[in-house]
Amino acid sequence: MAYKSNRKKPMEWASKISHTYVIKDDDVQSYLDKCNLPKDNNNIELDKAFVHQKGISESPIKYIITIDGGYSEVNVKKNFPSAKLAFFQFGVLLFNVEDLNNISQQPFISPEDMSKFKKIERIKFTMPVQNITYENNSSLTNSIRKTIYDFFMQNRENTSYMETLYWLAFSKYDKNQNISTYKLSSHPNSEEKNIILDTTKMTKDYKFNHIDGDLYLTDIFRLHEAVDDELGAGGVLGYLTTLFEQIILAHQIKTILERQPSYLNEILFIKDGPLAFFGQTANIHKLFRNMTNYLFKKHNLFLAGLEKSGSFTEHANEIIKNENLLPKNYYILLSNKHIYTHILPGNPDEPKPYARTSYYGAKIIFHSNNGYVYVITLPVANENVVLNPEKKDFKNIDIILSNLESLKCDMYDNSLVPIALVNQLVSLSNHPSSILLEKFSKKSLFS
Repeated sequence: MAYKSNRKKPMEWASKISHTYVIKDDDVQSYLDKCNLPKDNNNIELDKAFVHQKGISESPIKYIITIDGGYSEVNVKKNFPSAKLAFFQFGVLLFNVEDLNNISQQPFISPEDMSKFKKIERIKFTMPVQNITYENNSSLTNSIRKTIYDFFMQNRENTSYMETLYWLAFSKYDKNQNISTYKLSSHPNSEEKNIILDTTKMTKDYKFNHIDGDLYLTDIFRLHEAVDDELGAGGVLGYLTTLFEQIILAHQIKTILERQPSYLNEILFIKDGPLAFFGQTANIHKLFRNMTNYLFKKHNLFLAGLEKSGSFTEHANEIIKNENLLPKNYYILLSNKHIYTHILPGNPDEPKPYARTSYYGAKIIFHSNNGYVYVITLPVANENVVLNPEKKDFKNIDIILSNLESLKCDMYDNSLVPIALVNQLVSLSNHPSSILLEKFSKKSLFS
């Protein structure tokens, strides 16, 4: 790595000819000869047992709730010691399907019509990322823990996200279960492992007394394991975004279930991104699998996660180039064999299901009648379903696909109206959002 400039002397520039030694190296060339590239559409074969035509069924969906979020990381102090903050914004967008159907038939869309699709709830969150402490905490790790705890404890119409987390962690939606403990893998401030969090010993503010320092219920996210007090918390920002989006989703479901559970038969929930948790937060997928299983048994649930980029979307765009592989109005359930043969490196005969430790759903690729292609995660009851998925494993699949098809948006490739709208309304751009947030932060911290 080159020397950086301290403004007294110039920065060390990389050599302009060193690449020739790499190119001429026999070991490098030998390695490249053994590498395999992903298959294009001419070399892809689909197992017809997993390909299905979308069925026709009357849709009960009257409302769409879409959830998306993003963050912007800003430097509030560039000189040594540098300091960073992260600003998050999440959106919950609700609109009426009937309004969308009516507006699609109009020759001109007025601003008044568009306002019907902007009934959005914006949720903001700010977190230290490097060399910033919060309240009386002496470390970055504990500052982040307390920041997340305070966010979850905020009052939201006489409830909180903390109540939702408690509801999830101990399956309080199911009156027939009596779960009172949760095993926390590690203590943030000691070497102790596998700590039992017992609700009978939990305080009213969702804390657990411990000799090495109080634990928060939010510590079950295990983000403290990925924060480095010296290098910062930049590595957890993506995990945190996905986590918060789905906690907000669970909060919406909990509210409906408590106030008017019959509405679950009329609402389609759409999340931007797969139904999964990653990194240190991966274990939370078990809580969501338990919740979705309960809803399917006792109530109903229409939920889909839509992917806009990545290996699966690239593969989907490749297979629709050949109309004979996946015709319009057909979808393929992605099995382990297909995933590890055509999309990701791996053993096609791998007995362990793809993403079994992070997903509470399974992926499908849908080629709609309008020519759009979608990579969709739908919740499934059994984590082993991805080995040899069957249509019956995906409840409400035809209704969900029909609704997604009707939500097509011509603004971007394979886009949906609600996701495009919520992204526009909550996303934080590099310019000018990051610049303005940086100025705002500096003014607030240094004034």
